[in-house]
Amino acid sequence: MGNIIHELQNMTYLNWSQIRNSSGTAGSFLKAYSEIGGRKMYYKISNYDSINGVTGHECVNEIIADRILDVLGIDHLSYTLVNAEILVDGKPIKTYICMSENFRNKNESKIALDAFYDMEKAKNESPLEFCIRNGWEKYIYEMLVFDFLILNRDRHGANIEVLRDTKRKTIRLAPLFDHGLSLLSLCRDEKMYSEYDVMADRPVQCFVGSHSALENLKLIPKNAFPALTPLKESDKDKIMDGLNEIIPKQLSEKIWEMIWNRWCYYENIRNKK
Repeated sequence: MGNIIHELQNMTYLNWSQIRNSSGTAGSFLKAYSEIGGRKMYYKISNYDSINGVTGHECVNEIIADRILDVLGIDHLSYTLVNAEILVDGKPIKTYICMSENFRNKNESKIALDAFYDMEKAKNESPLEFCIRNGWEKYIYEMLVFDFLILNRDRHGANIEVLRDTKRKTIRLAPLFDHGLSLLSLCRDEKMYSEYDVMADRPVQCFVGSHSALENLKLIPKNAFPALTPLKESDKDKIMDGLNEIIPKQLSEKIWEMIWNRWCYYENIRNKK
């Protein structure tokens, strides 16, 4: 299960660089990396702007997503949520950041799926057809189900990576990663939490599908729904464990309502097939 380090860590040594905020909201996301015992570690913080500081909870979403993926039995990058003091633009900030390890094996290089598709696609072949031809349909169908459950709005073509080892002549898709723009990431206060419709089919980015997470479920053939370990109501405790110290209880409860209601909806669709 995605781990949480609640004790404040001094991580002011990290150098943060800005990346584009693709969520359509003000602010940006900052990333950093370090070498620890020969291992490359990656870090990111939630939505940030220079006036208000950290305003989002995308890092918490990563841990929730990590734990859901564990329950469902889907291969993924594991994250640790760290209570850290960092320096951004010379200003000290105390916030929870996400930490993860490099998922590439030795000698593997990476390329974004959209770039690989552009290089290797057949004439008139869609991204989904391309993935199926390469034997990645199980991965893609699991991803579509999971992204529906958390309403992942940011599964663009660079948030799926192809890993190639030219020495061993192997090629694979990287474990699922980067799920922060999901769940209630658009909500910033109690009024927004209470009014949020957890079943609303909001616009999403999905390189292999459409702008509808619900419609993307229909891309899965009747006989190919992934064999996931079922989510249970009793899983709430381990998925949400330790988060009430970090996010408001009302937000925590609304997030679980979203996960559970969407799982039940998915199960109804799957069983009808």
